[in-house]
Amino acid sequence: MCFLFPPSSLNSSLTPNPNSSESLHAAESSPGWRRSWWAHGHRATAMASDTTKALQGASTLAIYNVLLQVSFRVVTFVLNAFILRHLSKEVLGVVNVRLTLLYSTTVFLAREAFRRACLSRGSSADWRRVINLLWMAVPLGAACAGALGYVWARWLEAPDAKHVPAYPAAVWAFAVSAVVELLSEPLWVLAQAHMFVRLRVCAESLALGSRSILTVVLVFLVPHWGLWVFALAQLMYAVVLSICYYVYFTLYIGSTAAKDSHFPISSVRQMFFTWGTQPFEWALVTLTRSFLMQSFLKQLLTEGEKYIMTFFNVLNFGDQGIYDVVNNLGSMVPRFVFLPIEDSFYVFFARSLIRGKIAMQQNEDDIAIMAKVLQSLLKLVLLIGVTVLTFGFSYSYLALDLYGGSLLSSSGGPMLLRWYSAYVLFLALNGITECFVFAAMEQSEVDRYNMRLLVLSVVFLVLSYALTRAFGSVGFVLANCLNMALRLASSLKFIAAYFRDTPHEPLAALRPNLALAFTFLCSWAITAYSESVLCCDHGVVPRLLHVALGAACLLAVVIMTARTERELVSFVWQQFLPTFFQTKQS
Repeated sequence: MCFLFPPSSLNSSLTPNPNSSESLHAAESSPGWRRSWWAHGHRATAMASDTTKALQGASTLAIYNVLLQVSFRVVTFVLNAFILRHLSKEVLGVVNVRLTLLYSTTVFLAREAFRRACLSRGSSADWRRVINLLWMAVPLGAACAGALGYVWARWLEAPDAKHVPAYPAAVWAFAVSAVVELLSEPLWVLAQAHMFVRLRVCAESLALGSRSILTVVLVFLVPHWGLWVFALAQLMYAVVLSICYYVYFTLYIGSTAAKDSHFPISSVRQMFFTWGTQPFEWALVTLTRSFLMQSFLKQLLTEGEKYIMTFFNVLNFGDQGIYDVVNNLGSMVPRFVFLPIEDSFYVFFARSLIRGKIAMQQNEDDIAIMAKVLQSLLKLVLLIGVTVLTFGFSYSYLALDLYGGSLLSSSGGPMLLRWYSAYVLFLALNGITECFVFAAMEQSEVDRYNMRLLVLSVVFLVLSYALTRAFGSVGFVLANCLNMALRLASSLKFIAAYFRDTPHEPLAALRPNLALAFTFLCSWAITAYSESVLCCDHGVVPRLLHVALGAACLLAVVIMTARTERELVSFVWQQFLPTFFQTKQS
């Protein structure tokens, strides 16, 4: 169970005063930092110390985010299994595709650009003007919620009220929930910039727990309420999340811990919009405007298949429900591993890089660290993605059969999940490369990238529609694979040019190790044969043998990785495992 820690204990453990000799001594005496894998035996310079601290903070943030996402996905996973047995797949399709799309579109368009622009300023920003700018996300979100709510309620085909009751009311409840969540956005960015990682974990855990408990209780007691169940639960999530942030910072601001760490907000009034001679930093406004267009295109690309389903009705509500269940199962690794790493290390790259300058113009020690970090992250997500592809092919049917029974395994679910395993590999590499690219680009480069994203958006939507007509729901995954491949190629081109005149080669992470590649290939062949012989209509014992063979192959992959990728193992050991064990102890 996660509790909101007292302000003093939270801040003292996570945001030490950078001017404190104790905090500097603690950082230098840590075994991970004393034997840094990028230093190769010599001490980092004073100029690089801020970068190493930012890296340590990013690693801590990544671990907490991974734990949060694991909890979130496990709860969602169990909740969907419960709902599949108590409500119709049509209700699941409307909630998890159409209403969730309304919510995510409103929230993402209203806040993503502000987050990326304001986090690039780091903890040393003029926070009065930054918070003023962040409050602009609320009216923007309200405008988006009103416009999208009208479209969802009036223009789109409504589900049959006999099978899916309360659709119009649910639309507006989800729209209002999005605006309520945006009320906490300035405090979320403030917490993220100052590495209040446990605050985010606790706030989102409490909100998720409240939503899940309310959903289960209402589904069990009043299933005939239909969409009202999910509307009330989503509103509960937004309210609890916002309350957590406001209660915490109200208690923290003005405390001894805040004063000792030179926290930039000294009164509760400063959490809100304040007028002054210059309420905004106009360079930040311009950057936000550039990211706003990028956010729109990124959302279109990320949720493109749901927009196609929603506006073109290529799948009925029942098929949408099945697709969403398979999509949630397939996206567990991207959501609870890749996305937290991307979010956390974007903060690291954005705070350490001077935006718009190539590697040769950056601090030499900083760029050496960042090149090594990027290389290690690419290798890490590459191996995770290949592992998912290798074993996902042979265990998709079994996973769906155990999770949802014949409702999922007897349809096109297994084939859909196999293709999704390939899509995970593209997601893994594209997420990390774009994480670095967005932190390094100057404004003009961001604008040019937006134009490329616009072209990709059009291509993706056309491909999604055409391939879905030809191949059914698998067409969505194929279109996503092609889209991610094009985006990945663009990011790799930028990174190669960025490091061209330096001795650093972060893209060397993509070169395969032959022994490890052979191990993956053998594992794929063994598990594929095992599935054809043992799974999944021959009883429990053959299924267990199939699982045991897969576990043995996975162990072989892990052992070969440890033998051939020692530098990666060192990176993971120093940057993630110590933080993980500290997290468990705390």
